[in-house]
Amino acid sequence: MEDKYNNEDFKSGIVALIGPPNAGKSTFLNSIIGEKIAIVSPKPQTTRNQITGIFTKENFQIVFIDTPGIHQHKGKLNNFLLKSAFAGLDASDVVVLMLDGHLYVKKEYLIKKEVSFIVERLSKIDKPILVVINKIDKIKNKNLLLPLTEEVLKFLPGKDIFYVSALTGDGCIEVIKKIVELLPYGPMLYPEDQISTAPLRFLAAELIREKLFLYLQKELPYSVAVNIDDWQEDEDLVRILATIYVSRESHKPIVIGNKGRMLKKVGTEARQELEDMLSKKVFLDLWVKVKPKWTENTGFLMSLGLGQDNF
Repeated sequence: MEDKYNNEDFKSGIVALIGPPNAGKSTFLNSIIGEKIAIVSPKPQTTRNQITGIFTKENFQIVFIDTPGIHQHKGKLNNFLLKSAFAGLDASDVVVLMLDGHLYVKKEYLIKKEVSFIVERLSKIDKPILVVINKIDKIKNKNLLLPLTEEVLKFLPGKDIFYVSALTGDGCIEVIKKIVELLPYGPMLYPEDQISTAPLRFLAAELIREKLFLYLQKELPYSVAVNIDDWQEDEDLVRILATIYVSRESHKPIVIGNKGRMLKKVGTEARQELEDMLSKKVFLDLWVKVKPKWTENTGFLMSLGLGQDNF
């Protein structure tokens, strides 16, 4: 068997997935890896940490960094998200800028607002940059892609542009081929059967937070955080104690729901996915606590791992 750790023809490197919120970066990552690594919801800014997914084939290994959506909002939480997103650029060999094509064909003015801010940061790095226009499955009139492409190229002249549907997988293989072409030759960075560097505790917290994002209304999901307080594992069972933090007392009954229905729904769905992930029975105990102004508490944000690298 060929030694992929020392094969001179092997390629490996780090690829940063960046873009505005809700561009589909996490869906793209999950589609490529074939496992659920990053949480997904229709709401923007679902991703808060850098999530690392590892894609290994016979002659290459790509370490993807799925970064939080890049935006211009204020506040300590948002500053932490931006720090995490831009840190991925510095560590990468290739940058993939993902854009929501469906959104921009409807609201072309958003291209300048969202893309110019990112391009300003990209201009400071000397890395290969691929532009991926996502969600083309939602664009019924494909003729709209031409003016969209022309507008994007005003900000990113000369860059390679790819059209994909991360949801269906269409076009994703072409992006992978180009990434591999750009990767440096080098040994495998991680074991070939490893698909992420994120700890299981982190993935469990993210699954719980995903369900909260899916079922809570309006702005409430953005003021929710999840921490795994205890993790006990034996041969057949994993016992997980998790706390859901909210910033206001009035939010607590909403998360719990009428007669505990919301909390039970979130817990049941998260537990089922955790059992699939761990291939074990899971006992998941969820509690809800109020932590006022946690989004502005630097110490608390750091305790959640925000703004830190997971690779």
